[in-house]
Amino acid sequence: MNGNNRQKRYIAWAALALLLCLSAGCKQAPGEALGTAEKAQEVRSAEKKQDSSDLEVHFIDVGQGDATLILCGGHAMLIDAGDNDKGTLVQSYLRSQAVENLDYVIGTHPDADHIGGLDVVLYKFDCETVILPDIDSDTKTYEDVLAAMSEKDYAVTRPVVGQTYALGDAEFTIVAPNRDYGNDKNDWSVGVLVQNGENRFLFTGDAGEDAEKDMLANGIDLSADVYKVAHHGSDTGTSEAFLEAVAPDWAVISVGEDNSYGHPDAQVLNELRSAGVSVFRTDEQGTIVAVSDGIEITWSCSPSDSWKAGERGGAAPQSAAEDVVHITDSGSKYHAAGCRYLGQSDREVTLAEAKERGLEPCGACHPPQ
Repeated sequence: MNGNNRQKRYIAWAALALLLCLSAGCKQAPGEALGTAEKAQEVRSAEKKQDSSDLEVHFIDVGQGDATLILCGGHAMLIDAGDNDKGTLVQSYLRSQAVENLDYVIGTHPDADHIGGLDVVLYKFDCETVILPDIDSDTKTYEDVLAAMSEKDYAVTRPVVGQTYALGDAEFTIVAPNRDYGNDKNDWSVGVLVQNGENRFLFTGDAGEDAEKDMLANGIDLSADVYKVAHHGSDTGTSEAFLEAVAPDWAVISVGEDNSYGHPDAQVLNELRSAGVSVFRTDEQGTIVAVSDGIEITWSCSPSDSWKAGERGGAAPQSAAEDVVHITDSGSKYHAAGCRYLGQSDREVTLAEAKERGLEPCGACHPPQ
C-alpha cells in the first residue's frame, strides 16, 4: 500500500469513527469516538513507523456478526461481512482504509450474520479469490451472495486444509473445515491462521467443539498470539483443550451489544480470564485494530476489564417485524442462525411471520422472542 493510500486512511479515521458511532448506536460520544480514532492513528505513529512488513487486523464492529479486514503491504483480505444490513457499513469501512480491491474474500459459512453483507462487497470491489466452504444453503442471503458471484464472474475457491496463501509479506494457512459436517453449518466454518513474522492470528468462524477437535488432530500448530473467539463467545466453542492449544495472549470477541443470544458466555469468559488472556470486545469498544510488525503487536485501545457475560433474552428487540429467524419446511419451531436442528430446507423469515405461522422458539438455540 503506497504512502498516499496510507495517508488517505489516516485522514479518514475521524470521519470513520463518527460513522461507526452512528451505526453502532453511539457507544461513545462523538468527542470520545474521535479520541479513539486518534489513538488508532497513534498505533501508526512515527515511533512505530509502518512499512511493508506491517500487518493490520481490523475487527470491524458490525453488531451481532463478524467482519475482519486484514491489510499487509498493499494487499487486503476480508473475512466475513456482517449481517444483511451491514454491507454498506463494511463497504464504507474498506473505502476509508483506501481499499480498492481485495486479494481474498472469505465467507466462513452461510449464516446471515457472517455473509449477509458479502454480496455488497462482492459487487463493489474487485475480488481476486473468493473462498467459501462446500456447503449450500437455500436462504435468500446465500442466494444473494451467489448472484453477486455470478454477476462479477467470480469462481468459488474451496478451502483445502494445509494450503497456504501469501498476503504481502504475511501468509495465511487454511486450518478448517477438516471433513463433512452434514447440516451443521457452524462446523463447516473456514478457519485460517494468519502469520506475520513471529506474530500469529487465528480465526475459526463459528466452529463448535467437533470442528475444534478436528483442528487439533490435523497436525497444524494452532498456537497464536491473537485468537478471534469462535461464535461470538458462545459456549458451543472455545473448549478448554482448544484454548490450551492456541494459548493466546489476546482474544477478540465480535458480538452485538445487549444481544439476545447470551453472548459472550460466562464460562468462555471465565476460561479466558483463568488462562490470563486479555480480551477485546466490539460490543464495548467498537472497531478494534491490531498492528503487527512481525515481532510485537500494538492495539488501538486497551483490553476490556468488564468480564461482563451476555444474558439470554438480552435487551428487548427493536421490533418483531425487523428480527430475522430461521425455519424449516416441516418444523414446528423457529431458530437462530446456525442452530443444529436446521436442515437443508433452512429459510429466513421475520419473527413476526414465524409467530403468525404458530411456530414456537427453539429451546436449544434461543432465537429472538
